[in-house]
Amino acid sequence: MNIVVGYDGSDAAKEALKVAKKHAKAFDGKVYIVTSLVGGTRESVEDIIKAKSQLENAVKFIQKEGVPCEEHLLIRGMDPGEDIVRFAEDHQADEIVIGVIKKSKVQKFLLGSNAQYVILHSPCMVIAVK
Repeated sequence: MNIVVGYDGSDAAKEALKVAKKHAKAFDGKVYIVTSLVGGTRESVEDIIKAKSQLENAVKFIQKEGVPCEEHLLIRGMDPGEDIVRFAEDHQADEIVIGVIKKSKVQKFLLGSNAQYVILHSPCMVIAVK
């Protein structure tokens, strides 16, 4: 079973990581931890270093239970929701686990909703964790 986790270091993402680890252990799966940054002028070097560090910590959390795991920092010019869906398609994911946070209608309008994009466009089952 291939499990993709959208990870940004938030509390919701940490909960998603816990669920992914549990599913990987139960179904003899592999976890792909994915952080997506748009890139270009929207990301600073510090943002990239922070994202890499968060990914490394997430991998340690998964691997200490003996679960196979890979980290992927994607900077491909796509919005994170689109990036996660494309990654899941490319890696034949059986499941995507994402953390969600409640946003107001205005926040969704201005910032979009990566979770909503993943849920609507995923090629596989999506588990949303809060």
